[in-house]
Amino acid sequence: MQNKELLQSYHMAGLFTLTLRLVVGWTYFSAFWRRLILENKLDPDTAGYIGEKFNHFLPNALGIKPIIEYLVTTPDALWWAMAVFTIVEAIVGLFIMLGLFTRLMSIGVFSLAMGILLGSGWLGTTCLDEWQIGVLGVASGFTIFLSGSGKYSLDYFLQTKNYKITKHPIFSWLGSGVLPIRFTILPKIVFGGALAILALTLYTNQYFHGGVWGTLHNKSVKPKIEITNSTLNQDVLSFQIFRVEGADVYGSFLIGIKIVDGNENTILELDQKALANFPKENIKNRYVAQIKSGKHSMIIPLGAKANLEIREEKLAHLSNGSYKVILTDISGVTWTDTFEINK
Repeated sequence: MQNKELLQSYHMAGLFTLTLRLVVGWTYFSAFWRRLILENKLDPDTAGYIGEKFNHFLPNALGIKPIIEYLVTTPDALWWAMAVFTIVEAIVGLFIMLGLFTRLMSIGVFSLAMGILLGSGWLGTTCLDEWQIGVLGVASGFTIFLSGSGKYSLDYFLQTKNYKITKHPIFSWLGSGVLPIRFTILPKIVFGGALAILALTLYTNQYFHGGVWGTLHNKSVKPKIEITNSTLNQDVLSFQIFRVEGADVYGSFLIGIKIVDGNENTILELDQKALANFPKENIKNRYVAQIKSGKHSMIIPLGAKANLEIREEKLAHLSNGSYKVILTDISGVTWTDTFEINK
């Protein structure tokens, strides 16, 4: 009698989380739907290739940056990772909506959400978009694991029909029904898990956005480019640029590159037209998101990194001293690096 009442309590808890299950399930299944049914975003040759979006996560990812960097520098591995990720999202989303192997799928929800949170929790032009999606997904996965699914689910159907699979003890861990955890321990697990997820929420909110104390910041609003390793070898100036901040939906539009000496005298200047016709072979891209010349400027997507080479005869005749390379964005923002000549 007690076991029956306990099972009924779990079924009711699963019923109460039906809305959560359906909405969370669709958010993951819809990723598959958008990428393969409505459009083919797994094609590396299309503008909306999901691998480029993944590349946008790289600059400020938390804890998983080496994994992302490996994938975006290995296009074949990246494609397989994106394909597997999309298939997993489809299975997890569909099964959560159907309520089939609910607890196993809730672990999938938790894991996918954690990946989103750590990889892209810093993104969001007008709101903390990706961070909110991540932390809510983590909390939802934990909650659905505890409740399982209720009356409107395939787990419930299998249980009421007394199918053999539901009699196996492991079904309670993978599907729905009474969790095989002592009732005296369960509240501690719920409370501890809730506190851990709250701590994760507060930590990532502060880390990505300064949302708990101090000054709020949003790295998705203004473009920022890191320029490093400026060196001159005879008549070739080379330097590395890496776009680390700004909106992921459009690039930084570079309209000027200037080299000046220690007295701020201009040695060489490439204007908007010159950058729109910058030689492709002089841009050595490292990642899937690539820097390239556009119609009116040089376009630098979020997460793109490349070595640029400027070949000019007059550079071979510079005298000893300190020089600066100045990049100018269409917004008027500039970034600078220095190099020395000691002949």
